[in-house]
Amino acid sequence: MAEYRFDHIVINITEKKKPVEEDKYTYIGLEHLDSQNLMVSRWGSDIAPKGEKLVMKKGDVLFGKRRAYQKKVAIAPFDGIFSAHGMVLRPNEEIIDKNFFPLFISSDYFLDAAIKISVGSLSPTINWRDLKELKFQLPDLDKQKKLADMLWSINRTLLRYKELLNKTDELVKSQFMEQFVNGNPYERKRLGNFINQIRGVSYKPADLHNNLNSLSITLLRANNILSGKVNHEEVQFVSKDKVSKEQLICNEDILMCGSSGSLEHVGKAALCSRNEEGETFGTFCKLLRSTGMLIPKYIATYFETDEYRNTIMRLATGSNINNLKNEHIDNILIPIPPLEHQKQFEAFANQSDKSKFELEQTLSELNATYKRIIEENLG
Repeated sequence: MAEYRFDHIVINITEKKKPVEEDKYTYIGLEHLDSQNLMVSRWGSDIAPKGEKLVMKKGDVLFGKRRAYQKKVAIAPFDGIFSAHGMVLRPNEEIIDKNFFPLFISSDYFLDAAIKISVGSLSPTINWRDLKELKFQLPDLDKQKKLADMLWSINRTLLRYKELLNKTDELVKSQFMEQFVNGNPYERKRLGNFINQIRGVSYKPADLHNNLNSLSITLLRANNILSGKVNHEEVQFVSKDKVSKEQLICNEDILMCGSSGSLEHVGKAALCSRNEEGETFGTFCKLLRSTGMLIPKYIATYFETDEYRNTIMRLATGSNINNLKNEHIDNILIPIPPLEHQKQFEAFANQSDKSKFELEQTLSELNATYKRIIEENLG
């Protein structure tokens, strides 16, 4: 395989414009991109975006250079404008096939190399002057075209399974809204009457360990809360002596992001399972523990509703860091149905979770195949 500098593989589009009113309809920001999903399914702004934005054309590859560890790469679905916290990239078709190009940019092979040159701590970003110097190995154009056909076929199958997962989630949310929220069928009371809130562990860099050992404990952070679940990617390990007994996670506790530089993350929550028992959580998170009158699954599902998200968007305060105070969560008015009705919903939601588990297993196998093909043919 031949090796190329990145600026020989891509054309970095730097054309910018100051948005006018009609540009609000064709604006794509980093908040519109989903991690590891090349398709854009939402866009636009309520008002014309402020500040200069990058000009994009349909088919361009959009790359989130800010917080690149989120691995946000997508294909522009139309002509418009893109966030200045990203890059607009086009292929040099003498070196890379246009259909293979977005697959290359979204690959771990490229992204892991790009992430390593990110600079900054709070919002690490990638500079073009550093990125353009990176070198990558590529197969010849004929092989790229064959790989593109194979990988896009897998990608389409992945998207279909993800759509099924999303529809399953939406069905659960729809059932929740219909049963408990629409028309206010039940009296509402303060959530604080039914939960205890536990603050996260405060620690210094010196308190962290390189791995899990007899003196350390797994520490979860806001980045470990994803789509209502806890994931264990990029966890940290903190000294046990920094953690109180109360700060040890129990089955069916709810982990919540209480503070974040990004408003889209603050307030997101996940129902913990036995997999997280005995682990702990960082200072930007909080733990909600039911006192018994509300089933944790019921509370966690409420946290997935638009009603809850709208409340959080209104309540989160702070200039650089968006904060949710304990009283913000305590004062949320939540419907209080009888326990029997909550248990009926829990049984329905658990059955949906079983269906999702089977879909996720298939997705995992497809993703593994996709990544194996990339690894075998790049680098």
